[in-house]
Amino acid sequence: MSPDPVTVDDRLAALEARLNLVEDRLAITDLIYRYGPAIDTGSVDDVLALFTADGVYDVDTGLLSGADEIAAMIGGDMHQGFIRQGCSHLMSAPQINIDGDAASVVSYSQLVLREPDGDGFTVFRTTVNHWRLVRTDDGWRVAHRTARKVDGSDEVRALLGSHSGTH
Repeated sequence: MSPDPVTVDDRLAALEARLNLVEDRLAITDLIYRYGPAIDTGSVDDVLALFTADGVYDVDTGLLSGADEIAAMIGGDMHQGFIRQGCSHLMSAPQINIDGDAASVVSYSQLVLREPDGDGFTVFRTTVNHWRLVRTDDGWRVAHRTARKVDGSDEVRALLGSHSGTH
């Protein structure tokens, strides 16, 4: 007995599911890439628009919980000094795993600073990022971002390997 033939409705449903996945992956990629210009211009509103209202940014220099703490980092002396010097947060292509209305992303970022003499640039830091995202009524948002300086530690290798062999 041969299997039931695939119907047009089955094919359309499969195509729609694939298209939805592609749209989600593009939206998540856009969200990750928007971080650099938002943080480099010091736009609190643009950075906070990437996070949920109670989003967490867990960076190796400190834990920032919620909009007020993230906004304070953006407006803080260190970050504002980077902006005045000339900085670029360069985001790498994200590795994305989507599971319904949740997603996880692994990526690198580099903070590049203009040399004080203005003639060159230096990579100030390279970071591995693990992003936990949720789908909201306003699209994908960051619920939790873990960022660790690439230092060869077990923690960094675990973050990098968290997506090994997954799609």
